Amino acid sequence: MSATAQQVAQMVDMLPDGEKNFAYELIKRLVLAWDPDFSKVTPTEAADIAEADAQIENGDSVRHDEIDWD
Repeated sequence: MSATAQQVAQMVDMLPDGEKNFAYELIKRLVLAWDPDFSKVTPTEAADIAEADAQIENGDSVRHDEIDWD
């Protein structure tokens, strides 16, 4: 979790119980306005995807059909 997310969580936690839901709904609306179908990736997720793509290209991964799942 980023430092900013931790600060937001701490600030929301300081609110009276009746106001916590309001803060949650506000944050939820902001996220949905930014990414209504949850298809965008965060910078961390983008880095993880790029790393996985590089591993696949370099042959540094194992194919699912090569794993003995039993």
